[in-house]
Amino acid sequence: MKLESLRDLLVDQLKDLYSAENQLVKALPKMAKNASLPELSNGFEKHLDETRGQVERLERICEQLGVTPKGKKCAAMEGLIEEGKEIMEEDADEAVLDAGLIAAAQKVEHYEIASYGCARTWAEQLGLREAARLLQQTLDEEKATDEKLNKIAVGMVNRQAKAGEEGEAVGAGAGGRGNGRRKR
Repeated sequence: MKLESLRDLLVDQLKDLYSAENQLVKALPKMAKNASLPELSNGFEKHLDETRGQVERLERICEQLGVTPKGKKCAAMEGLIEEGKEIMEEDADEAVLDAGLIAAAQKVEHYEIASYGCARTWAEQLGLREAARLLQQTLDEEKATDEKLNKIAVGMVNRQAKAGEEGEAVGAGAGGRGNGRRKR
């Protein structure tokens, strides 16, 4: 597809986001399974439901524009997911793994925030009010997810990971399993 206009660029971005979200739909269950902290695992599962809704919104926008959302692979999301897989394959303390999963998820959220922000702005500039509204809805969800991840990280996971490093007793804070190594 040749990019000759802002509309072309918007459509290209929508296709990229569609690919990104569909890749994430496949990755989130694995992240939820590998998280030891129930709040984190549940958060990934809730975001999976949100992500499915975001895919549907992208399909609606593309339908309104008369284009297919398919036909592009988001290389950025592919790389971010690969980084997350590498973390999950490490022999890591549970709290350290949870901290790594949060970092990987926040990288994804920041990518999505930037991408949806651009798409929303372009839709606004093109006078596509409904598309802009739907993109803003997703942008709000991505920002909220990032904030939730940050609260989990700062509120408990990072302290637990640090406590394990210092040899302090962490107790049952990491999903009730203490400070032991992950069992696979």
